[in-house]
Amino acid sequence: MVNSRGTRTKTSTWIALFRGINVGGRNVLPMKELVRDLRSLKLENIRTYIQSGNVVFQASGASRALADEIAALIEKRHGFRPRILILSAEQFNQVVASNPFPEAEAQPKTLHLFFLASPPTAPDVEALRQAESPSEQFHLTDQVFYLHAPDGIGRSKLASQAEKYLGVAATARNWRTVQKLQALVEDS
Repeated sequence: MVNSRGTRTKTSTWIALFRGINVGGRNVLPMKELVRDLRSLKLENIRTYIQSGNVVFQASGASRALADEIAALIEKRHGFRPRILILSAEQFNQVVASNPFPEAEAQPKTLHLFFLASPPTAPDVEALRQAESPSEQFHLTDQVFYLHAPDGIGRSKLASQAEKYLGVAATARNWRTVQKLQALVEDS
């Protein structure tokens, strides 16, 4: 990346996780159009994974302000404003390395990571435990709510109520998606 003085600036790799796009025919945003939109913001080496809004890109810096800028652009061009969480490659890799359920990695559809918009200040841990089925396990950090749901996430009361009990916005990805994103990060 070159700045206004013509000198090269250091770029870093970032992951943007979009919430609620291309789900059930609502908030439709083709990935080609998303890539075009992101290029207009001078982001580089943009790669997407599946249609649900997983993007790896390079930029000289990213922040909550960039997430807001992307959301505003999408609202202007596509008529809806998605929530977007941006993590550095370092943050993302730390989340992956900190997986408290390595035994679940062999069945990636049973392990979900709920990436949190902010650290929960007053999570209702007791309500989380009451919603947890006998086969489920969870672990909460400041950045992620890890959920191992061997019987599937579709039937999980804990999965459907997690955001409410955590008290912060979140966007979930299964382990397979997390692995694919990590591979894209490593290829950067």
